[in-house]
Amino acid sequence: MNRTQLFENIRRKQSFLCVGLDTDIKKIPAYLLSDEDPIFAFNKAIIDATAQYCIAYKPNLAFYESMGVKGWISFEKTIKYLKQNYPEQFIIADAKRGDIGNTSAMYARSFFEELDIDSVTVAPYMGEDSVSPFLTYEGKWVILLALTSNKGSHDFQLTADANGERLFEKVLRTSQQWATADQLMYVVGATQGQLFEDIRRIAPDHFLLVPGIGAQGGSLEEVCRYGMNSQCGLIVNSSRAIIYASNGEDFAERAAEAARKVADEMKVTLEKYCR
Repeated sequence: MNRTQLFENIRRKQSFLCVGLDTDIKKIPAYLLSDEDPIFAFNKAIIDATAQYCIAYKPNLAFYESMGVKGWISFEKTIKYLKQNYPEQFIIADAKRGDIGNTSAMYARSFFEELDIDSVTVAPYMGEDSVSPFLTYEGKWVILLALTSNKGSHDFQLTADANGERLFEKVLRTSQQWATADQLMYVVGATQGQLFEDIRRIAPDHFLLVPGIGAQGGSLEEVCRYGMNSQCGLIVNSSRAIIYASNGEDFAERAAEAARKVADEMKVTLEKYCR
């Protein structure tokens, strides 16, 4: 999916919501545990209930890998279900990979060739040769960690060098030498507030994947005020607040309600900030 298609989906749905599929076997409704594949059964119900309100899904690999082979099978089935039934959805593998070149090349092969996923999150700490293997795939996206939503992000990402350049700023500036805004996105946490202005000064045109609204307390209105550009430029993720809106048999219906509420707010902000 290219940049134009992504923006067309946002404009058509009047939403830039990404639903995070952080599916925990210990949190899904108990009655699903009798299913042959409880994780996939949960994901399928969530997807069917929320697809009309979002433009992307983001399975977090840790939740699937924690279950070994069974979890990976559930992950693959989820990807295939999305591609077969909701091909307009942008799929993000939240894997945060990044290693020496030949290892990164294998990660890239896994996500982009074997699974044919649209994008993968990548850690930039090891530098260009750890990221470049992901950038060799035409039509695929690298979503580079820039300024994350967790408390510990301040430990390194906001530290400045002798010239006053903060680490996240160096990541933004340096990585733009590797790829354009047609292939490279950045993760910027919703909890970073006005720092979105600093992000946009350096990367005005790139899409930003924004986790941290909902359960983590980030403000959607604040993210849009400081981070939205003329083509929206935002994919805002909500995971727990949507998929765990209920732990009863009505979980899918409650997830749909939660997703619709966020999408309605997004429609208002698009009309206000994206002109």
